Amino acid sequence: MKYSGLISTLLLLCCIVMHGQEKAYKVACIGDSVTYGTGIEERENDSYPSQLQRLLGDSYEVGNFGRPGATLLNNGHRPYTQQPEFKAAMEFAGDIAVIHLGLNDTDPRNWPNYRDEFIGDYIALIDSVRKANPSVRVMIALMSPITPKHHRFISGTRQWHTDIQAAISTVAEAAGVELIDFHSPLHARHDLLPDSLHPNAEGAGILASVVYSAITGDYGGLQMPEVYSDGMVLQRGIPLIIRGMADAGTEVRLKMEGPFRTIRMKTVTSISGKWIMEAGPLKAARGVTLTVEAGDRKLTYKDVAIGDVWLCSGQSNMAFMLCESSDAGDIPADSDLRVFDMKGRWNTTNEKWSDEAIRSVQKLEYFHPAGWKTCSPKDIMSFSAVGYHFGKMLRDSLDVPVGLICNAVGGSATESWIDRATLEEHFPAIFNNWLGNDFIQGWVRERSAVNIGYPESGAIRHPYEPCYLFETGIASLEQFPIKGVIWYQGESNAHNVEAHESLFGLLVESWRKNWDNPEMPFHFVQLSSLNRPSWTWFRDSQRRLAESISHCNMAVCSDVGDSLDVHPRRKRPVGERLARIALHDDYGMDLTPSGPSFVKATYEGGEITIEFMYCEGLGTSDGKPVRCFEIAGKDEIFRPAEAFIRDGKVIIATDGMIPCHVRYAWQPFTRANLVNSDWLPASTFRAEISFNNPH
Repeated sequence: MKYSGLISTLLLLCCIVMHGQEKAYKVACIGDSVTYGTGIEERENDSYPSQLQRLLGDSYEVGNFGRPGATLLNNGHRPYTQQPEFKAAMEFAGDIAVIHLGLNDTDPRNWPNYRDEFIGDYIALIDSVRKANPSVRVMIALMSPITPKHHRFISGTRQWHTDIQAAISTVAEAAGVELIDFHSPLHARHDLLPDSLHPNAEGAGILASVVYSAITGDYGGLQMPEVYSDGMVLQRGIPLIIRGMADAGTEVRLKMEGPFRTIRMKTVTSISGKWIMEAGPLKAARGVTLTVEAGDRKLTYKDVAIGDVWLCSGQSNMAFMLCESSDAGDIPADSDLRVFDMKGRWNTTNEKWSDEAIRSVQKLEYFHPAGWKTCSPKDIMSFSAVGYHFGKMLRDSLDVPVGLICNAVGGSATESWIDRATLEEHFPAIFNNWLGNDFIQGWVRERSAVNIGYPESGAIRHPYEPCYLFETGIASLEQFPIKGVIWYQGESNAHNVEAHESLFGLLVESWRKNWDNPEMPFHFVQLSSLNRPSWTWFRDSQRRLAESISHCNMAVCSDVGDSLDVHPRRKRPVGERLARIALHDDYGMDLTPSGPSFVKATYEGGEITIEFMYCEGLGTSDGKPVRCFEIAGKDEIFRPAEAFIRDGKVIIATDGMIPCHVRYAWQPFTRANLVNSDWLPASTFRAEISFNNPH
């Protein structure tokens, strides 16, 4: 907002002046039941205004003017302006007014009928506050969350809550008041909203901290995301966004020195304490030093490289370490291959967690602190094997620094990695009793319950819970610029192909939105071969997803599976196949990105002809006849079919049968052998057959 810079500068002066006066500076907390403290056992002591009073100290007098059930709308079912708390707040005439209203306006009696009056009614309330004290400093809050457990969430409350948030932002701009955020700090902490609406004492404490920082400008001084450290890799070739926190109204200075013209930038933090700077696209470089200063604090990052950064994520086959693989080979040191390895503090093995583990997971403290390391035979052995081989092939091909961020958790499901707002909008049913919800794989639910001790509800958090790993792992990266994503996951969603088809698209959308890059590359690994009946359908679904989502491609690895082990030990082919995709699609290099990729199957003259992309040198991996093709008529009962290769196509003679369907590698553990000249395998597929001459 245009006025925010001025307010940011003035608020610190206000604090200095008011601390020098004998009379307490008055803070009026105006609102509904969240302000009042409904649901908090010791409301008088632990409501957010009471906790704010303790934070601010004796130089302030905080008044709680919350009215349970109050609406902002004057035609709502309980208008705040008609309540005794409104009159008391006007008589109090606070020097600061903090307003949190709107939650009760989501009631179907209110917003659907009177939404056009909301902005005007809010501005009128602000005018009343200003009339009571013309020098008042007004803050209005984005509403605290309503969780999917609320009985009206799906029927309208979620959408109306979203609409009202937008209206509140409009009010702040139109009325020239400060906008503070009660939503984001609690959105990931639904455990602090036991009735889906009202924060408990801990949640109220978080709101008190938000208001305290907004009033005083104290955000703890200069801070950078954890992913910034010595040896990091910053993304080349794009406008480079660098962001952090500092006290409100503080000048932040940034300097970047390297084998290029020294870059100097500065900005002033907003009232929220956030700051952001953008450097022009940079070319690959080494030996860069980045310095950030604000107030009396200075952060210096040495040995920074400019190159390409990829996020390696998923579940255990991505987390699978190089030292566990069978094809690591001799690992050469490479100072231009750098890794940031985010490992979980607590293993999701089949045992009950300690109280310490449960407490840290509950507070979203799941990942160990990490730092950037250069590739050395010692340090790299505990890193992702797939990630390493992917990064090494990029290094060998591009000759630029490559940074790999590994954030993968064994057993995790797709829904754990999607942001909450996306799931609330597009798949809210997945939140319904997640420990007993068939959208979530039974093994995932059972292991979660073992770890957290079979609670009666989902109030105790777990990494497998929907959204949890986004909120602890992806959000913690704070949009650190990346080139793209490689993903190896699906084992924990293979029980429900249809649900995964929705969830995977939401995952890609969620991450692209997080990084504000709608074309961000997202390349993933198809499930390998394993004796699990649903995997044939799942592999084919993954193939179709890769075709339907832009800038999203799939590496086939059914030929390196293990019939009895969900963790095949050969990881080098997997990483290198992902790298081939990236080099072809994202770097424009002339190499084959995939094995034979099904295009169509046609029937004519007693033969089925199956055509593929990337079919140069079409053959078999073992020199034997083509295996694992099956055909079916209208009855969809499949029978093995003899196939051979002719002119770069697969041919199947039908022996008088009228075929309708064909499938390939349709075995959970398959010994299918169709490859191209680069020895890249064809994917499992199932397709209908078209007729060239239907008559």
